[in-house]
Amino acid sequence: MKQNPSPRFAKSLFCSIAFGLLSIVTGAQGAEADYPLVDAVEFTPRDGLPNFFQKLEDGEPVTIAYLGGSITAQSGWRVQSLEWFREQFPKSKVDQIHAAIGGTGSTLGVFRLENDALNQKPDLLFVEFAVNDAGTPPDRIVKAMEGIVRKTWKASPETDICFVYTMTFRDSKQLANGKMKRSASVMESVADYYGIPSVHMGLEAAKLEKDGKLVMKTTAPMTQVSGDELNESAELATDDEGRIIFSKDGVHPYPETGHVLYTQALIRAMEELRENTEVSPHEIGTPIREDNFEDAQQITITEEMLDGPYENLSEMGDPLAKRFGSRLNPLYRLNPGATLSFRFKGSKAMVYDLLGPDAAVLEITIDGQSKEKTRMDGYCTYSRLSTLGIADGIDDSEHEFTIRVLDEEFDKSQVLFERNRDDIEKSPEKYEPNRWHTGSIFIVGEMVEDPQ
Repeated sequence: MKQNPSPRFAKSLFCSIAFGLLSIVTGAQGAEADYPLVDAVEFTPRDGLPNFFQKLEDGEPVTIAYLGGSITAQSGWRVQSLEWFREQFPKSKVDQIHAAIGGTGSTLGVFRLENDALNQKPDLLFVEFAVNDAGTPPDRIVKAMEGIVRKTWKASPETDICFVYTMTFRDSKQLANGKMKRSASVMESVADYYGIPSVHMGLEAAKLEKDGKLVMKTTAPMTQVSGDELNESAELATDDEGRIIFSKDGVHPYPETGHVLYTQALIRAMEELRENTEVSPHEIGTPIREDNFEDAQQITITEEMLDGPYENLSEMGDPLAKRFGSRLNPLYRLNPGATLSFRFKGSKAMVYDLLGPDAAVLEITIDGQSKEKTRMDGYCTYSRLSTLGIADGIDDSEHEFTIRVLDEEFDKSQVLFERNRDDIEKSPEKYEPNRWHTGSIFIVGEMVEDPQ
C-alpha cells in the first residue's frame, strides 16, 4: 500500500476519509445544496510560499502564473499585485504569465495548465476559479483542483501554489455573515489536504458592504463579456452617499475600487507569507481522488484528423488565428461537410474551440451513436474560447469520435439574448457563415492511433 510521504499524512488521511463520507452523504449525482460551508477567513497560511519568497529574498528572477477567469484577466489584482512584487523586491526580475480566460473554470484550467502556464516554468501559481465554479458539482471541483496541484508539482516540485477566491454580489452577504460559498469551501478542502495557502480577496469588501460603506453593483446596464472588454474605469470612486462603488455588474470590479480591495487583501497575506522562507520541495503523496484530472492532456489537432473542406487559419495569418494563437495554434476553420475524427482510451474528452456569430450545428458521433449540438449561445456577438464536452464519465476503454459540421441553417437571432439581437441587424455579415473553429482536444487518458 502506497504511503503518503508528506509530514501532513495524518491530516491527509483524515481529509480522505472526510471526502469519502461526504460522497456518500451527497450521493453520486452531487445533490450538493447541503455541502458544508467553511468559515470565512481572509487568509490561511498553511505551508506558505517558501520557495518563491526565498528566490525573491536572494534577488533571483521569478515568474508568477495567474490562472483564472475574467476577474483575473482584467487589468486589476493581477496587474496590481505584480507591481507590488516588483516594488518590494527591486533586485529580482519579476515576470508574469497571463493564463486567465474569461468565463472558464477549473475544469478547463487543469486541461490547459501545461500549455498556458507550466511550460513556462512558473515559480508561483495563483489559481482563481471560485466564481466560475459556482455551479460546478463539488466532486468535479475536487478532480480539477487536485489535478492542477498534482500536475504542477509533478512538473516542478519547487513551484509554490496559492488559491485565491473572489466573489460576486450574489455571495457577498453570505461571506460577510461568516461563510464561504460552496465552490470556495470545496477548494479549501483541497488546500487543507496539500498545505496550500489561500486568500479570500473579497472578505473586506463584503464587510464594507454589510456596514453600508460599499455598493457591490450599480444599476447601469452592462453587457457580460470577458477579457480586455471588461477593463472599464469608474468615473467616480464613490457614490453621492460616499460609498465605495465596487463594480458595474456585481462581478467584475473597477480597477480603482474593487480590484484595489482585492489587491490589498492579497498583500496582507503576502506580507505574512514572506516571513517563511524555509525552502522545501512539494510532495504529492496519495491523492484525495484516484480519478482526479492529473492525467489531463491537451492534444493538438493535426491535419490527419481532419477531412473535407477546412482551412488552417494560422498558416494564412488570419486575424482570428492571431487573436487566439496563444491558446489554439494551429487554429482550423471547418466548413460544412468537414469532419474531425480521433480515437482515445480514457474516461473524458472535450474539444477546445471557439463560440461565435458564424457558428454551425455539429453532429457528434461517439462509438456509432450520434447527437447534434449548436456551437452558439446568447453572448455570441463576438468570438471567444470555449470547450465542447463530448464525453464524460464513460468507461475507461477505447472510443471513436467523429464531429461533422452540418450544412444546416438555424435562427441565430433566437439563440442570442434579446439585448444582443440588434447586432444581427447592424452586422448581418458576421452571422451568415455556418462553420466551426477548433485546434485542440482535451482528454483524460491517451490517444489511440487509427488501425491501418
